[in-house]
Amino acid sequence: MLDLLQKRLSISLITLTLLSIVSTYLAIQKEWVFLGVTVFFWILIFLLILKLYKRNAQKVAFMFDAIDNGDQAFNFAEQGISYPDEMVNNSLNRINKILFQAKAEVIQKEKYYELIINSVNTGIIVIDENGYVFQTNREAMKLLGMSVFTHVKQLSRIDPSLEEVISKIHPGAKEQISFSNERGTMNLLIQVSGIELQSVNMRIIAINDINKELDEKEIDSWMRLTRVLTHEIMNSITPITSLSETLLSTQGEACPEIRDGLQVINSTGKSLMSFVESYRKFTHLPTPTPTLFYVAPFAERMRQLALHQKNYSNIKIEIEIPQEDLIVYADENLVSQVVLNLLKNGLEAIGTKQEDGLIIIKAYTNKEEAVIIEIMNNGPAIPTDVMEHIFVPFFSTKEKGNGIGLSVSRQIMRLSGGSIVVKSDIQSGITCFTLTFP
Repeated sequence: MLDLLQKRLSISLITLTLLSIVSTYLAIQKEWVFLGVTVFFWILIFLLILKLYKRNAQKVAFMFDAIDNGDQAFNFAEQGISYPDEMVNNSLNRINKILFQAKAEVIQKEKYYELIINSVNTGIIVIDENGYVFQTNREAMKLLGMSVFTHVKQLSRIDPSLEEVISKIHPGAKEQISFSNERGTMNLLIQVSGIELQSVNMRIIAINDINKELDEKEIDSWMRLTRVLTHEIMNSITPITSLSETLLSTQGEACPEIRDGLQVINSTGKSLMSFVESYRKFTHLPTPTPTLFYVAPFAERMRQLALHQKNYSNIKIEIEIPQEDLIVYADENLVSQVVLNLLKNGLEAIGTKQEDGLIIIKAYTNKEEAVIIEIMNNGPAIPTDVMEHIFVPFFSTKEKGNGIGLSVSRQIMRLSGGSIVVKSDIQSGITCFTLTFP
């Protein structure tokens, strides 16, 4: 196409040059009639060149406008026209196809990279120098609990310290931050890299939830400590208990005070052994054997077992499971331990004096298609300072509690690949334990 245009332009320029020479000669010779005819042809050829240039320029402009508007349907005619116009139109159509193909490849690559970004378990946020969000992935929106994220200032609604960290953190830096939202306490590890895109400095922020890692380390530490303590205590108390039993059997006619003392030692030793044995449950949970089971009939069985508790006729246990075919893949026996423990805690929290006692077992699926089981009660709310330690082994607010139930429950959920969190509203008095099964 360029060669053709160059040839046509060259011929036109040569013709104009010859006409200019002829016009000059006729002016010198004062041949005004012939000069007028020559000037007429000179102007005519100039107008034809201008018209050709304008027409081709309009075609090019039209083609780029169509590309900008995403119109790939247009096509310049290649038949029924002059050979030069056919060559020009054919070349423009080829350019159009090449540009649209390149644009389609770019769009395809963007979708490919977006799919990769959304597949990773790390939250990714790309922010420019002014704090505007250039790109995010699903994991980042999930961790932050946001549906729309366009500027870092929106983070102040979650936690002011989170906005400050994201706004000020520099490429190469690493920060850890904790904040609370509707899902409980979040512990995030934030790492930043820098990149320049189209002369604009961007920060790529990677966010990871380290709650699970912290929980696993904490549980492992408690398990190691518990193993050591139970081993040492049992090694010390077993011979004492055994020896006291032997002395009681051989000292039938001993002094009553001695027998009473031996009896106290023996009973205390057995009580201590029973106490220590309960802690072994925390470190010797069986390996889960997951199976598929329906949540609705499972919840009904748990309700019936909990209703057999004495002295709690003032408390109703209701079930709210809209999906009758809701299924969980987990060890049903272990999960039943968790649910029964939570129901038992709810009954004890409400007590026998509250007339409108209510416990609700609710189950549904969330946006990530994980199964959620919530166990709520309207007993007195859990104080904030207590809730921070509620899953810590050996911590209990009950007079005769051993602080193992909730610790074991968390361990069972961890072994099942799920999680357990608690929320308690001081004003309404509603406490909710949430079990999440992936």
